Amino acid sequence: MLRPFWKRPAAVPPAAVDKDKIPAHIAIIMDGNGRWAAARNLPRSAGHREGARNFRRIAGHCKDIGVKYLTVYAFSTENWKRPREEVDTIMGLFREYLQEAAEELKTHNIQIRVLGDLTIFHGELRRLIDEVQAMNHREGALIANLAVNYGGRAELVRAANAAAAQKQGPLTERDIEAQLYTAGQPEPDLIIRPSGEYRLSGFLLWQCAYSELYFTDVLWPDFTPEHLDAAIAAYQQRSRRYGGLS
Repeated sequence: MLRPFWKRPAAVPPAAVDKDKIPAHIAIIMDGNGRWAAARNLPRSAGHREGARNFRRIAGHCKDIGVKYLTVYAFSTENWKRPREEVDTIMGLFREYLQEAAEELKTHNIQIRVLGDLTIFHGELRRLIDEVQAMNHREGALIANLAVNYGGRAELVRAANAAAAQKQGPLTERDIEAQLYTAGQPEPDLIIRPSGEYRLSGFLLWQCAYSELYFTDVLWPDFTPEHLDAAIAAYQQRSRRYGGLS
């Protein structure tokens, strides 16, 4: 029997997830699409397309288990440095998903939000973004934040400037928080990074102060709902003290 020419991800045993302690907000750095494609002798675009499909799977699972907010790092401000063909592929996938946002909301009650510096987008893509941002979700929706053209340092500079423009005198943490892209949302309880990298790459730098971090060698396109459950189970075993003793 012929064997596959790539290494399949190891099977993940069912994780013991406490349904009463599901994190309200999970953030994921979707990393490893290019390496996934390279391992299969496929173009990087194939990895990004499979990664986009996997986002739908993971978002659906988050909705099913009761996660309220899901934020994914889709495209950083530094990613514009990548080859033009790769950038065009990612932006094309972004456009496709925005075009499906109304159906996602209607069928799955998943509300899409776009976080990042949106001033760079024009024409049809900006129109789609604005339409998605204006949609109203039903009660119980999963809010899925797509961080696109996002940089954590740039977000903090933007927030500080906006807060200073609205208030004379010393700024408070609340002043800054009110100007973040995630204003009005809880900070992420759990941040997950697949692909074997152990860094945040500028993702949610303010919001992650007390987030629990979970790293795995699994590449993003191979990251299954079972892997997510394993991350949640690990999170549930931790004691979150927020700087205190208990």
